[in-house]
Order: sequence, then C-alpha cells, then structure tokens
Amino acid sequence: MDSATDLAPPADMVISLVDVHLSLGRGAARVHILKGVSLGVRRGEAVGLVGPSGSGKSTLLMTMAGLERPDSGTVTVAGKDLARLDEDALARFRGRNVGIVFQSFHLVPTMTALENVALPLELADAPDAFARAEAELAAVGLGERLHHYPSQLSGGEQQRVAIARAIVADPAILVADEPTGNLDERTGRGIVDLLFALKRDRGATLVLVTHDMGLAEQCDRVVRLRSGTVVPDDAPVSA
Repeated sequence: MDSATDLAPPADMVISLVDVHLSLGRGAARVHILKGVSLGVRRGEAVGLVGPSGSGKSTLLMTMAGLERPDSGTVTVAGKDLARLDEDALARFRGRNVGIVFQSFHLVPTMTALENVALPLELADAPDAFARAEAELAAVGLGERLHHYPSQLSGGEQQRVAIARAIVADPAILVADEPTGNLDERTGRGIVDLLFALKRDRGATLVLVTHDMGLAEQCDRVVRLRSGTVVPDDAPVSA
C-alpha cells in the first residue's frame, strides 16, 4: 500500500489536504488539533482513519467534509478549494458532493424516516425529493419503514436511515465517523457491509473513522493519526 502521506496525481485525487493546521477553542483553552496534515485520497478509494482517542481523527474527517475550517493549509475536495467558498456556497457544495454519516445518527425526531431522507433534497429544491428518498430507503432495506419516526426504529434502523439520507443526493464522497459506535456487534457488521456495498456499487470514495483495526483494514488503505499528525506506515501506533 502507498504511504499515508503520498499524494495521488491531481486528476485521480478527490480529496487533498496540504499542511493543514486547525485549532479549537479560544485563549488559554485553545487546543491545536491538526498539526501540518498533508493527505490525498484517490477517487473511488476506501480509507480508514485510525488512532488513539484525541488524535484528531474526527476533526480531520469534518475538515474533509467542510464542517470545520482550518487555520491554515489547503483543503481541496472534488476540485474545489474549500477556503474560497463562503458558508452558503460551502453548504450547497457539501450537499451535492459529500454524504456524512455520524455515530449518533442525527435524525430529526419529529420527522418520519421518509421525511428525514428527503430533507436534504427539499433544501436543494429537488422536485422528486420524496420519490428519491423512498428509493434510497428501499436500497438500505427499510422500504417498509418509511412512515416510522426515529423513536419507533432500532439503532441499526436509525443508522440505515442516516445512511440513506447521506447518499440520497448521490454524492461522490461518503464520510463516516464511527458509524457502528452506538450499535451492537451484529448490527454494526450489517452497517459496515452496507457502507462497503454502497461504496462498491456507486463507485464512491469512502473515508471511515474507526477504533476497530479489523474494520479499518477492510479499506484500501489505513491512515494512522497520533497527536494531530499522520504517522508514517513504518512507525508503531495503536488504534
């Protein structure tokens, strides 16, 4: 496998970070999270991000998704320099290009499964939002649960709704932050299988944050982080 710090040729690279630094908090509470991260992710690749708690995995993922803006460095996603986009343009870009799956589902509790999945399309004024949402729910095995609310669904079903919502706009990039973290082992395995099947069938790029090295090693490449930096492949690091 390639080194985690190798950058793919520009035509083949869907995500590129160059010397990215990011801090959170203010004053004495300010913490330097990412420290000069440079990383490339190829189109159609599956990358597992691993490292100890506090190593910056989730922050790096959110930076790739445009949910966190770095203090310095360059983040280019699907050919766009994210620093050049204002918040409205960034939200539109993210809605078209990046699907995000969180550990805690983040479903709207007062909306049905169908309404939750249709929501990003409605916000983008797509005329066929509910038809597309219904098709995606069927694709993740929830065709019979369209009108159930999150409280009426199991944890695994809620995560499937979240995945359907993430893919409903057919994004080129899918990012997942500990998507099995709130699920039992058997249910989590089903979610993992679903993510990899969607990646394979749609040709999407998948970036996955996990503490599970067995899961990470199912990816095409594993990127290890420690203290906000990418660890070379030949350096020992625990997940």
